[in-house]
Amino acid sequence: MPIKFMSLGALATIAMLAGCSATSSEPAKDPVASESGHGRCEASAAEFAVGKKASPELLDQARTRAGAQNARFLKPNDMITLEYRSDRLNLNTDNDLIVTRASCG
Repeated sequence: MPIKFMSLGALATIAMLAGCSATSSEPAKDPVASESGHGRCEASAAEFAVGKKASPELLDQARTRAGAQNARFLKPNDMITLEYRSDRLNLNTDNDLIVTRASCG
């Protein structure tokens, strides 16, 4: 009986791994660009926000100008994730919520 369960488990594992293999001969496309038509974030287009007070309107305007899919404010002591996302705009602020820097990632 245990042999049936082991072989059934091995068969299920092989079937799951087979579903993960890529057989396409086409090169992988950037999922952000293909789904939304937008390219990567361009931080220099959001430099206008430096020196301004953080607000939802400013964040949306900077995100739109930079061509980013996502945007966030980063305060000095905020804990942040470290993954790089080429479609995300970061607006760093000081403790008074004045934007000090615009970057992508």
